[in-house]
Amino acid sequence: MDSISDSDSEDAGSIPAGITCFYTYVIKSVNFSFYYKGHCRNLIERLRQHNAGHTLSIRKYVPFQIAYFEEFSTKEQAIKREKYFKSAAGRRFLKSKLI
Repeated sequence: MDSISDSDSEDAGSIPAGITCFYTYVIKSVNFSFYYKGHCRNLIERLRQHNAGHTLSIRKYVPFQIAYFEEFSTKEQAIKREKYFKSAAGRRFLKSKLI
């Protein structure tokens, strides 16, 4: 399982030049039993956006922390994995990783 904390944020920008990374991520509300799945290009910035309340549908669950993420070389791969996480099989997979 991959996880990240604020102390890892300095390493987030250390991707070699010319390599594009996309992430599929799961964030967990700190105060509620609520998980959100998504994909993005910049994981740390996306977490900041979520915690600033930019996603209206989940604003009431702020603050969030990253619970799990995977890295991909293409956006299409990240989207496919996000869709998997939202399926019944994907939810079972995540349950085994997050608990």
